[in-house]
Amino acid sequence: MDNEAPCCSNVLNKKSIFEEFEIASGSCDHTVEFRNDEQPIEIMKFMKNFRDDDNLCDVELEIDGDVIRAHRYILAAASPYFRAMFTNGMLEMTKSRIKLNDISKDSMEELIQFIYSNEITIRGSNVQSLLFAASILQMDNIATACQQFLTKTITVQNCIGLHQFAETYNCTHLLSATDNFAVDNFQFIRGRADFSKIPANHLRGLLMRSDLNVNNEAEVFETIIDWITVDVKERERYLPELFDTVRLPLLGWNYLIRIVNQHPLVKQNAICRERVADSLFHTLAPNKQGTSSSNLDIPESGQYGSMTNSTLSIQSPIVSAVTLHKMRPRKSVAGIIFCAGGRGTLGDPFRSVEAYDWRKNQWFSIADMTVQRRHVGVVSALGDLYAIGGHDGVTHLCSAEMFSPAEGVWRRISSMSTARRGIAVATLDAAIYAVGGLDDSTCFKTVERYDIELDKWSTVADMTIQRGGVGVSALGKYLFAIGGNDGTSSLDTCERFDPLLDRWKIIARMQNRRAGAGVAVLDGHLYAIGGFDDNAPLATCEKYDVLSDIWHPIANMNSPRGGVGVASMGGKVYAIGGHDGSRYLNTVESYDPLTNIWTAVADIKECRAGAGVSWADCRVDQLLSARPHFGESGCAPSTGSSQCI
Repeated sequence: MDNEAPCCSNVLNKKSIFEEFEIASGSCDHTVEFRNDEQPIEIMKFMKNFRDDDNLCDVELEIDGDVIRAHRYILAAASPYFRAMFTNGMLEMTKSRIKLNDISKDSMEELIQFIYSNEITIRGSNVQSLLFAASILQMDNIATACQQFLTKTITVQNCIGLHQFAETYNCTHLLSATDNFAVDNFQFIRGRADFSKIPANHLRGLLMRSDLNVNNEAEVFETIIDWITVDVKERERYLPELFDTVRLPLLGWNYLIRIVNQHPLVKQNAICRERVADSLFHTLAPNKQGTSSSNLDIPESGQYGSMTNSTLSIQSPIVSAVTLHKMRPRKSVAGIIFCAGGRGTLGDPFRSVEAYDWRKNQWFSIADMTVQRRHVGVVSALGDLYAIGGHDGVTHLCSAEMFSPAEGVWRRISSMSTARRGIAVATLDAAIYAVGGLDDSTCFKTVERYDIELDKWSTVADMTIQRGGVGVSALGKYLFAIGGNDGTSSLDTCERFDPLLDRWKIIARMQNRRAGAGVAVLDGHLYAIGGFDDNAPLATCEKYDVLSDIWHPIANMNSPRGGVGVASMGGKVYAIGGHDGSRYLNTVESYDPLTNIWTAVADIKECRAGAGVSWADCRVDQLLSARPHFGESGCAPSTGSSQCI
């Protein structure tokens, strides 16, 4: 009895303490939510141990006579395939042993191990069988991991086979990756034996893409003919839909007449003959619509099969958006936009130069100029890039230099007579014109002409008015000077130079006064983009109709841009950098005249205003092949992540 009394007393004491605590806690409204993130992991470890020890397993999977034991609820939780099997009233719901076909034992064992352990090793030897099994079991995480593994193994040799595999098992990620690889390496893949076996719809999908990497549009036509020739009787029915992917106007008159129009497969197909005739009409559309050849040139194919930006003129009102698309070059042959010099937040002019890869939508650096230059004039001529005049941070420049994409280096050329910044340059009839500009005391109306062959500058007729920060472009037989500043205010006046008469003539005024605007030519129109009026940078833009001598407003840019660089390429106008009134910009946007919409594209690396911008008829791979010459500038893609303030 003596031993029991203390025990009873302890129980009473504990109860009393608990009651007191309960009463005290009853008046407390504080709550705590406890969460143990490790618990699911610990539970799965125990479930794995249970399976390893064959403990509590309630289902057997039979594959080719071998048996894999597991837990029904674990399989149902991890796989929609098993979940449907075990919960939707199927026969397997009550069976303890289930026979599986089509999936290998090794793949099933690896996937079940993953379900229990969250770990799996993907190798070249098991990736396809794992992907196949994961697709059946609807284990999307594993299927995605396998597709990502396979995308890193794509080669010219296996690209077509992997695409067929991906299509069979609806592997969308892998399908996209193989198509992108085929587009990038089209010149190597199109001649392979397995390429000749691809289905017509796959071939059409590749040939429709604007980023198809070809040297010229003739390669597209020849690919179609080669593919059909493998089995003419079976495949000639696909000719019209495949022929529709060829951008016929880019082939040029001679190729259309002598090669395409004379090919037996084309001659015997009425639809194809009609498309050739239509393309020939639109290639000559300006003249057939009564446009004087003294105003506009007939479009010609450029060096790489693309219409040059300065001569492509589409004035006919019957040219549809579809036809216009056919006249746009593919991205691989559309040329390159260069952005050189300018200045940014720190104020010092740049030597650096960036180039835009339209196919990859990224900018990369090329060799630096020999001199720092802001408010520099940049233009391309005969495949080379020229940087002229500007300011080096200390003095105004009359010097000029030329960049050869083939060699990857800048070289000095003859200097102008007049040192100036805010200069505008353009190419007309294989000569370069340097127009207007200013120094610390004067805005200029003088114009100099550079003879590329002789490496010599000469003067031509002055403009009617001095123009610093002027924009210049060539269109047809004329040179157009747009806006600028006369030393007192920004200008809305414009004028046109006739080199045959050596005379400037006033044309229609813009709707806005602009200095430091960007000017470019696209589809027979002049575009004036952004710039400054006397108060602020502008987001407004307008285009000039040569035939009616009228300026028309177009959509505003997404950001005001003074000192903006502008160039046209591939049917769009690009506005690059500039200053928005509070900061220097590294943003870039492109304008599509078919939609009248500005869209952001990849940023340049440096925030720049007063940069020289020009399109040039060269290729990205040509620049990259000259990469050893670039030294520290490299050719690394730039993301435009720098801070601009």
